[in-house]
Amino acid sequence: MNKAVYEEKTEQLLLPITEAGGYELVDVEFVKEGGSWYLRGYIDKSGGVTVDDCERVSRSLEAELDREDFIAEPYILEISSPGLGRPLKKEKDFVRNKGKDVEIRLFRPQEHEKNWEGTLSDWDAHTITLLTDQGTASERDVTFSRENIALIREAFDW
Repeated sequence: MNKAVYEEKTEQLLLPITEAGGYELVDVEFVKEGGSWYLRGYIDKSGGVTVDDCERVSRSLEAELDREDFIAEPYILEISSPGLGRPLKKEKDFVRNKGKDVEIRLFRPQEHEKNWEGTLSDWDAHTITLLTDQGTASERDVTFSRENIALIREAFDW
């Protein structure tokens, strides 16, 4: 079993379905939770995703998965909205959020902090840079190694 191959092949099947329906394909994941495997596709669209949208995409993908039959393990298929707190994973996520406030959770502390918040100012394949005043009296750029980032997502002021 190669989780990455399952995710990649599913994304290839799901992309034409989402594009034809006017949806954005946000992410695909194949994860084990509580003894069961889940194949999840996350979709979005302007104005939000409804249950009917998820059902429509799920039925189309299910037909393709049955035809291709490349996943050996039994799994549960789920199609859903990524929600407001969706993680930034792909280039388009970073482009969409440049100049916006994001929060970062680290695996290992940096400057004695594991949780950071600031304005997304730059990124590349290896680093993410925020403009932040966390821990200082003035704003400054702080750069994080992507390997140390457990989660990065848009920050919301609830």
